[in-house]
Amino acid sequence: MNDNESSKKRKRARPRHRAQNEKLKLSSEKESAFAAERIDEDKEESTKASASAKRIKSQGQLSISSSFLAKMKAKLSGGHFRMINEKLYTCTGKEALEYFNDDPTLFDTYHTGYQEQMSHWPELPVNIIIKWLKDHSPSLVVADFGCGDARLAKNVKNKVFSFDLISKDPSVISCDMSNTPLGSSSVDVAVFCLSLMGTNFPSYIREAHRILKPRGWLLIAEVKSRFDSTTGGADPKTFTKAICDLGLTSVSKDFSNKMFILFYFKKKEEQSSKKKEVEWPELKPCLYKRR
Repeated sequence: MNDNESSKKRKRARPRHRAQNEKLKLSSEKESAFAAERIDEDKEESTKASASAKRIKSQGQLSISSSFLAKMKAKLSGGHFRMINEKLYTCTGKEALEYFNDDPTLFDTYHTGYQEQMSHWPELPVNIIIKWLKDHSPSLVVADFGCGDARLAKNVKNKVFSFDLISKDPSVISCDMSNTPLGSSSVDVAVFCLSLMGTNFPSYIREAHRILKPRGWLLIAEVKSRFDSTTGGADPKTFTKAICDLGLTSVSKDFSNKMFILFYFKKKEEQSSKKKEVEWPELKPCLYKRR
């Protein structure tokens, strides 16, 4: 092969080498671009993951903070309830009425705490009294002393006069329970459901005796510990005798519930003209423990 032919072959080969080099260059550029794109995607995913982790951490901290605040609020509310509860057991009805009239929001605080306490009881005395009324004539007129949310009136067909210190419902009559607006011998049933609070509780029972018709019923449900003589409570026999000396007869007592006692009395048909001196036992305050 002469020099001219060799030179021609080299010239023909150069374009092919250039084309191959261009392909390699483009391939390398594509790989570099792809790698750069992957790096950007990885960075973006890493940034999102980091932001998500921070958000989850923040939400966790917020949840813990909210839970802590809720617990603190419940603790403060519980403490406020216990303070009001102790006040009601250690003052007169008149003083309690003035106490709530000065700040009606305290009544809501008390009843919110009261409902929370009752939620731990396996059975509520108001439900037993409701059942008792349903087992008797719906024509019986009832006076509910210390009615609270007027649950009794809302669950029976009877005409019910609901009394409490503060009225949050149109059906509730606000008054000192020792001085109701009802006339003498005007109701068939008088109810005290966990409401013999205050140092002058005998005046409430005397008022119930006044408004009861002859042979009318007096139903009393009270916390059992208030009648545990081994821990400073009143003797149930002494309590029963005091009410009988007022002019009623004891029909029955129910000690079966571990949380409360139920007393059933009836007003005597004939009332003695001589006023007998009644010796009332002291009922110790029902003070709730911190939970």
